[in-house]
Amino acid sequence: MDWSYYNAIFKHNSSDKKMKKIFLILPLFLLTTMCLFFLLFILLNKDPNDPPSALLNKDMPIFSSTNLYNDDENLISNKLKGKYTLVNFFASWCTPCRAEHHLFFEIKKLQPQLYILGFSHKDDPSDSKKYLEEEGNPYSFVGLDQDGKIAFEFGVFGLPETFIINDKGKIIFKHTGPLTKEIIDNEISKLF
Repeated sequence: MDWSYYNAIFKHNSSDKKMKKIFLILPLFLLTTMCLFFLLFILLNKDPNDPPSALLNKDMPIFSSTNLYNDDENLISNKLKGKYTLVNFFASWCTPCRAEHHLFFEIKKLQPQLYILGFSHKDDPSDSKKYLEEEGNPYSFVGLDQDGKIAFEFGVFGLPETFIINDKGKIIFKHTGPLTKEIIDNEISKLF
């Protein structure tokens, strides 16, 4: 009797059992890894929907923008130095932008010295004008960012996104998503 045939079958079955064990353990390993990752985010108070800005505490990007209401009027970033500036990227098609819009009037009332700069981001200028006619215009200047280059320079992640720049031209605050009354009271108001 030739036992080599039976030994080969036994070795083959042994390797199949090892593969089955690996396939059973692999999902458990992946689930454990994901749980540890989320636990780390929770313990460090990180919000995966609000990634940190690489520009925080750095100089604001250099830009030039045409006024939404007057093609002959431009705003150059260096004209903002010496004043606190709130920069908001919005679009008429952005539902969360509409949700936060009324809060800019409140910010303007609380901080009248604050220069509020809005950028119409990748939006048709006529749609932006209509939006601001319907909702009101809280901005000191509304710039056009139709190609998204200014938003790219600021590292905009999604609309709406808001930045505050101090009088030295440094970005001191960034928020991705719509502002809320709590954010204004607990974070923004403390910056002035």
